[in-house]
Amino acid sequence: MKRAYIAGRTPIKVEVKAGETYAWCSCGASSNQPFCDGAHKGTSFTPNVWKCEEDASIHMCTCKLTSDEKGKCNGAHKRIMDA
Repeated sequence: MKRAYIAGRTPIKVEVKAGETYAWCSCGASSNQPFCDGAHKGTSFTPNVWKCEEDASIHMCTCKLTSDEKGKCNGAHKRIMDA
């Protein structure tokens, strides 16, 4: 099983625009969180690419535990235990 880096412990609020294509970082290594910057190259990770259907403010996952295909936060970060 591949494991992503935890890029953050809280979601990031972003404004998305209708018709734009977004690539959510699934590996956690991007320096442009929550979006992909290509840092996954050479790994088995790929970004989750999706086209926005309407303008919106959304909270995007940075813990990389969401099951949402667009990277929207589903509250999974609440399960992360402090080390």
